[in-house]
Amino acid sequence: ELANYLSPFMDAWEGGAQDQLQGQIASAKIPLSRMISPALYWVMTGDDFSLDINNPKEPKILVVGNNPDRQNIYSAALGLYNSRIVKLINKKKQLKSSVIIDELPTIYFRGLDNLIATARSNKVAVCLGFQDFSQLTRDYGDKESKVIQNTVGNVFSGQVVGETAKTLSERFGKVLQQRQSMTINRNDKSTSISTQMDSLIPASKISNLTQGMFVGAVSDNFDERIEQKIFHAEIVVDSVCVTTETRAYQKIPEIVSFTDKNGNNTMQQDIEQNYKQIKADMENIVKSEMDRIKEDENLRYLVKERRV
Repeated sequence: ELANYLSPFMDAWEGGAQDQLQGQIASAKIPLSRMISPALYWVMTGDDFSLDINNPKEPKILVVGNNPDRQNIYSAALGLYNSRIVKLINKKKQLKSSVIIDELPTIYFRGLDNLIATARSNKVAVCLGFQDFSQLTRDYGDKESKVIQNTVGNVFSGQVVGETAKTLSERFGKVLQQRQSMTINRNDKSTSISTQMDSLIPASKISNLTQGMFVGAVSDNFDERIEQKIFHAEIVVDSVCVTTETRAYQKIPEIVSFTDKNGNNTMQQDIEQNYKQIKADMENIVKSEMDRIKEDENLRYLVKERRV
Protein backbone atom coordinates (compact mmCIF):
# COMPACT_ATOMS: atom_id res chain seq x y z
CA GLU A 1 0.00 0.00 0.00
CA LEU A 2 2.86 2.38 0.74
CA ALA A 3 4.13 1.98 -2.82
CA ASN A 4 1.17 3.97 -4.14
CA TYR A 5 1.78 6.82 -1.70
CA LEU A 6 5.52 6.91 -2.37
CA SER A 7 5.35 6.62 -6.15
CA PRO A 8 5.51 10.44 -6.76
CA PHE A 9 8.65 10.63 -4.62
CA MET A 10 10.20 7.62 -6.37
CA ASP A 11 9.49 9.06 -9.81
CA ALA A 12 11.20 12.32 -8.88
CA TRP A 13 14.16 10.46 -7.34
CA GLU A 14 14.69 8.10 -10.25
CA GLY A 15 14.27 10.95 -12.74
CA GLY A 16 16.91 13.05 -11.03
CA ALA A 17 14.48 15.89 -10.34
CA GLN A 18 16.05 16.99 -7.07
CA ASP A 19 14.23 20.33 -6.89
CA GLN A 20 10.87 18.65 -7.38
CA LEU A 21 11.72 16.02 -4.78
CA GLN A 22 12.74 18.62 -2.22
CA GLY A 23 9.45 20.44 -2.76
CA GLN A 24 7.46 17.23 -2.32
CA ILE A 25 9.30 16.33 0.87
CA ALA A 26 8.78 19.83 2.28
CA SER A 27 5.05 19.65 1.49
CA ALA A 28 4.83 16.38 3.42
CA LYS A 29 7.01 17.48 6.35
CA ILE A 30 5.36 20.82 7.12
CA PRO A 31 1.94 19.38 8.16
CA LEU A 32 3.59 16.50 10.03
CA SER A 33 5.92 18.85 11.91
CA ARG A 34 2.89 20.36 13.67
CA MET A 35 2.33 17.04 15.41
CA ILE A 36 5.79 16.94 17.01
CA SER A 37 4.99 16.83 20.71
CA PRO A 38 6.64 14.61 23.36
CA ALA A 39 3.30 14.27 25.14
CA LEU A 40 1.59 13.16 21.92
CA TYR A 41 4.37 10.67 21.25
CA TRP A 42 3.75 9.17 24.69
CA VAL A 43 -0.01 8.81 24.18
CA MET A 44 0.26 7.30 20.71
CA THR A 45 2.87 4.68 21.61
CA GLY A 46 2.63 1.66 23.85
CA ASP A 47 -0.28 -0.75 24.17
CA ASP A 48 -2.05 0.30 27.37
CA PHE A 49 -5.55 -0.74 26.30
CA SER A 50 -7.70 -1.39 23.23
CA LEU A 51 -10.23 1.09 21.86
CA ASP A 52 -13.24 -1.26 21.82
CA ILE A 53 -14.74 0.49 24.83
CA ASN A 54 -18.04 -1.47 24.75
CA ASN A 55 -16.40 -4.89 24.64
CA PRO A 56 -18.37 -7.09 27.11
CA LYS A 57 -15.15 -8.74 28.28
CA GLU A 58 -13.22 -5.49 28.77
CA PRO A 59 -15.59 -2.51 29.20
CA LYS A 60 -13.90 0.88 29.52
CA ILE A 61 -14.50 4.56 30.08
CA LEU A 62 -12.23 6.53 27.77
CA VAL A 63 -11.80 10.27 28.33
CA VAL A 64 -9.81 12.42 25.92
CA GLY A 65 -9.28 16.16 26.07
CA ASN A 66 -8.09 18.86 23.71
CA ASN A 67 -5.81 21.78 24.50
CA PRO A 68 -6.88 25.15 23.06
CA ASP A 69 -3.23 26.25 22.89
CA ARG A 70 -2.32 23.18 20.81
CA GLN A 71 -5.58 22.58 19.03
CA ASN A 72 -3.93 22.20 15.61
CA ILE A 73 -1.59 19.55 17.02
CA TYR A 74 -4.06 17.44 18.94
CA SER A 75 -7.03 17.68 16.56
CA ALA A 76 -5.42 15.33 14.05
CA ALA A 77 -4.64 12.74 16.72
CA LEU A 78 -8.10 13.00 18.28
CA GLY A 79 -9.69 12.68 14.86
CA LEU A 80 -7.70 9.51 14.24
CA TYR A 81 -8.76 7.96 17.54
CA ASN A 82 -12.38 9.02 17.08
CA SER A 83 -12.70 7.51 13.61
CA ARG A 84 -11.18 4.27 14.87
CA ILE A 85 -13.44 4.11 17.93
CA VAL A 86 -16.53 4.64 15.77
CA LYS A 87 -15.72 1.58 13.69
CA LEU A 88 -15.01 -0.59 16.74
CA ILE A 89 -18.07 0.23 18.85
CA ASN A 90 -20.72 0.30 16.11
CA LYS A 91 -21.19 -3.49 16.12
CA LYS A 92 -23.73 -6.04 17.27
CA LYS A 93 -23.55 -7.98 20.55
CA GLN A 94 -21.70 -5.25 22.45
CA LEU A 95 -22.55 -3.45 25.68
CA LYS A 96 -24.67 -0.33 25.74
CA SER A 97 -22.36 2.64 25.31
CA SER A 98 -22.38 6.37 24.83
CA VAL A 99 -20.21 8.76 22.84
CA ILE A 100 -20.30 12.17 24.56
CA ILE A 101 -18.54 15.04 22.81
CA ASP A 102 -18.42 18.53 24.29
CA GLU A 103 -17.37 21.50 22.14
CA LEU A 104 -17.75 19.40 18.99
CA PRO A 105 -16.46 22.06 16.54
CA THR A 106 -12.99 21.98 18.15
CA ILE A 107 -12.29 18.53 16.68
CA TYR A 108 -13.19 16.83 13.42
CA PHE A 109 -15.08 13.59 13.98
CA ARG A 110 -14.99 11.63 10.74
CA GLY A 111 -18.07 9.44 10.24
CA LEU A 112 -20.10 11.18 12.94
CA ASP A 113 -23.19 11.57 10.75
CA ASN A 114 -23.15 7.86 9.93
CA LEU A 115 -22.67 6.96 13.61
CA ILE A 116 -25.75 8.96 14.61
CA ALA A 117 -27.83 7.35 11.86
CA THR A 118 -26.83 3.72 12.42
CA ALA A 119 -25.53 3.31 15.98
CA ARG A 120 -28.90 3.36 17.73
CA SER A 121 -29.61 -0.20 16.62
CA ASN A 122 -26.28 -1.21 18.19
CA LYS A 123 -27.16 0.45 21.51
CA VAL A 124 -24.77 3.36 21.06
CA ALA A 125 -26.04 6.76 22.20
CA VAL A 126 -24.45 9.91 20.78
CA CYS A 127 -24.52 13.16 22.77
CA LEU A 128 -23.12 16.30 21.15
CA GLY A 129 -22.52 19.66 22.79
CA PHE A 130 -21.69 22.95 21.08
CA GLN A 131 -22.48 26.63 21.38
CA ASP A 132 -24.22 27.39 18.11
CA PHE A 133 -25.17 25.84 14.77
CA SER A 134 -23.01 28.41 13.00
CA GLN A 135 -19.91 26.96 14.70
CA LEU A 136 -20.79 23.51 13.41
CA THR A 137 -21.34 24.82 9.88
CA ARG A 138 -18.05 26.72 9.93
CA ASP A 139 -15.93 23.71 10.94
CA TYR A 140 -17.85 20.80 9.41
CA GLY A 141 -19.21 22.41 6.26
CA ASP A 142 -22.80 23.18 5.35
CA LYS A 143 -23.79 19.72 4.08
CA GLU A 144 -22.40 17.65 6.95
CA SER A 145 -23.65 20.18 9.49
CA LYS A 146 -27.19 19.91 8.11
CA VAL A 147 -27.05 16.11 8.20
CA ILE A 148 -25.99 16.14 11.86
CA GLN A 149 -28.68 18.67 12.81
CA ASN A 150 -31.46 16.77 11.05
CA THR A 151 -30.44 13.26 12.15
CA VAL A 152 -30.39 13.70 15.93
CA GLY A 153 -33.65 12.82 17.65
CA ASN A 154 -33.34 14.72 20.92
CA VAL A 155 -32.52 18.43 21.19
CA PHE A 156 -31.88 20.48 24.35
CA SER A 157 -31.08 24.17 24.03
CA GLY A 158 -30.50 27.12 26.27
CA GLN A 159 -30.34 30.72 25.09
CA VAL A 160 -29.24 31.06 21.46
CA VAL A 161 -29.81 33.85 18.96
CA GLY A 162 -29.94 34.48 15.23
CA GLU A 163 -30.26 31.64 12.75
CA THR A 164 -29.89 28.98 15.43
CA ALA A 165 -32.95 30.29 17.29
CA LYS A 166 -34.92 30.41 14.02
CA THR A 167 -33.86 26.88 13.10
CA LEU A 168 -34.92 25.52 16.49
CA SER A 169 -38.23 27.37 16.33
CA GLU A 170 -38.94 25.82 12.93
CA ARG A 171 -37.97 22.39 14.26
CA PHE A 172 -40.45 22.65 17.13
CA GLY A 173 -43.17 23.40 14.60
CA LYS A 174 -46.36 25.43 14.74
CA VAL A 175 -49.63 25.07 16.59
CA LEU A 176 -53.12 26.41 16.02
CA GLN A 177 -53.51 29.34 18.39
CA GLN A 178 -56.60 31.37 19.22
CA ARG A 179 -56.45 35.16 19.18
CA GLN A 180 -58.98 37.59 20.53
CA SER A 181 -59.27 41.24 19.52
CA MET A 182 -61.53 43.92 20.92
CA THR A 183 -62.79 47.06 19.20
CA ILE A 184 -64.31 49.92 21.19
CA ASN A 185 -65.99 53.00 19.71
CA ARG A 186 -68.45 55.61 20.94
CA ASN A 187 -71.52 53.50 20.40
CA ASP A 188 -70.55 49.92 21.13
CA LYS A 189 -67.86 47.36 21.82
CA SER A 190 -67.12 44.35 19.60
CA THR A 191 -64.96 41.27 20.14
CA SER A 192 -63.63 38.99 17.43
CA ILE A 193 -61.93 35.62 17.86
CA SER A 194 -59.69 34.12 15.19
CA THR A 195 -57.32 31.18 14.91
CA GLN A 196 -54.05 30.94 13.04
CA MET A 197 -50.89 28.84 12.95
CA ASP A 198 -48.09 30.32 15.05
CA SER A 199 -44.72 29.02 16.20
CA LEU A 200 -45.01 26.78 19.23
CA ILE A 201 -41.82 28.33 20.67
CA PRO A 202 -40.95 31.58 18.84
CA ALA A 203 -37.34 32.45 18.06
CA SER A 204 -37.69 35.60 20.18
CA LYS A 205 -38.49 33.48 23.23
CA ILE A 206 -35.50 31.19 22.60
CA SER A 207 -33.27 34.25 22.30
CA ASN A 208 -34.31 35.49 25.75
CA LEU A 209 -34.17 32.34 27.86
CA THR A 210 -32.82 32.87 31.37
CA GLN A 211 -30.22 30.65 33.03
CA GLY A 212 -31.68 27.25 33.89
CA MET A 213 -34.45 27.52 31.30
CA PHE A 214 -34.33 25.18 28.33
CA VAL A 215 -36.34 24.34 25.26
CA GLY A 216 -36.15 21.06 23.41
CA ALA A 217 -37.71 18.06 21.76
CA VAL A 218 -37.39 14.37 22.55
CA SER A 219 -38.11 11.22 20.57
CA ASP A 220 -39.87 8.10 21.82
CA ASN A 221 -40.06 4.37 21.08
CA PHE A 222 -42.89 2.06 20.10
CA ASP A 223 -43.20 0.71 23.64
CA GLU A 224 -42.36 3.99 25.37
CA ARG A 225 -44.68 6.67 24.07
CA ILE A 226 -44.15 10.29 25.09
CA GLU A 227 -47.19 12.53 24.82
CA GLN A 228 -45.39 15.82 25.44
CA LYS A 229 -42.36 15.68 23.13
CA ILE A 230 -41.64 19.40 22.96
CA PHE A 231 -40.92 21.34 26.14
CA HIS A 232 -40.05 24.78 27.46
CA ALA A 233 -39.21 24.49 31.13
CA GLU A 234 -36.67 24.93 33.89
CA ILE A 235 -34.28 22.04 34.50
CA VAL A 236 -34.31 21.40 38.26
CA VAL A 237 -31.12 19.83 39.63
CA ASP A 238 -31.65 17.47 42.55
CA SER A 239 -28.62 18.44 44.65
CA VAL A 240 -29.27 15.71 47.25
CA CYS A 241 -29.31 13.03 44.57
CA VAL A 242 -26.14 14.43 42.98
CA THR A 243 -24.34 14.46 46.33
CA THR A 244 -25.36 10.86 47.04
CA GLU A 245 -24.17 9.76 43.62
CA THR A 246 -20.87 11.61 44.00
CA ARG A 247 -20.12 9.91 47.31
CA ALA A 248 -20.54 6.50 45.65
CA TYR A 249 -17.93 7.22 42.98
CA GLN A 250 -15.08 4.75 42.80
CA LYS A 251 -11.49 5.77 42.21
CA ILE A 252 -10.28 5.57 38.64
CA PRO A 253 -7.75 2.72 38.29
CA GLU A 254 -4.21 3.87 37.62
CA ILE A 255 -2.87 2.44 34.35
CA VAL A 256 0.53 4.14 34.41
CA SER A 257 2.28 5.58 37.44
CA PHE A 258 4.60 8.57 37.12
CA THR A 259 5.87 8.36 40.69
CA ASP A 260 9.18 6.79 41.67
CA LYS A 261 9.87 4.85 44.86
CA ASN A 262 10.70 8.09 46.68
CA GLY A 263 7.36 9.66 45.77
CA ASN A 264 8.78 12.09 43.21
CA ASN A 265 6.82 12.98 40.07
CA THR A 266 8.69 11.65 37.03
CA MET A 267 6.12 12.39 34.33
CA GLN A 268 8.20 14.93 32.43
CA GLN A 269 11.33 12.77 32.54
CA ASP A 270 9.44 9.65 31.40
CA ILE A 271 7.76 11.49 28.53
CA GLU A 272 11.03 13.05 27.39
CA GLN A 273 12.84 9.70 27.58
CA ASN A 274 10.10 8.08 25.51
CA TYR A 275 10.41 10.87 22.92
CA LYS A 276 14.18 10.34 22.63
CA GLN A 277 13.71 6.57 22.41
CA ILE A 278 11.26 6.91 19.51
CA LYS A 279 13.69 9.14 17.61
CA ALA A 280 16.46 6.59 18.20
CA ASP A 281 14.20 3.77 17.02
CA MET A 282 13.42 5.68 13.83
CA GLU A 283 17.12 6.20 13.12
CA ASN A 284 17.74 2.48 13.61
CA ILE A 285 14.89 1.60 11.24
CA VAL A 286 16.26 3.94 8.57
CA LYS A 287 19.77 2.53 8.99
CA SER A 288 18.61 -1.10 8.79
CA GLU A 289 16.53 -0.37 5.68
CA MET A 290 19.41 1.44 4.00
CA ASP A 291 21.68 -1.54 4.72
CA ARG A 292 19.07 -3.91 3.32
CA ILE A 293 18.69 -1.87 0.13
CA LYS A 294 22.45 -1.66 -0.39
CA GLU A 295 22.76 -5.44 -0.08
CA ASP A 296 19.93 -6.13 -2.54
CA GLU A 297 21.14 -6.13 -6.16
CA ASN A 298 17.68 -5.15 -7.44
CA LEU A 299 17.39 -2.16 -5.10
CA ARG A 300 21.00 -1.03 -4.84
CA TYR A 301 20.59 1.53 -7.64
CA LEU A 302 18.20 3.54 -5.46
CA VAL A 303 21.02 4.50 -3.11
CA LYS A 304 23.05 7.34 -4.51
CA GLU A 305 26.26 8.24 -2.75
CA ARG A 306 26.62 11.89 -1.82
CA ARG A 307 29.14 13.85 -3.82
CA VAL A 308 31.71 15.76 -1.82
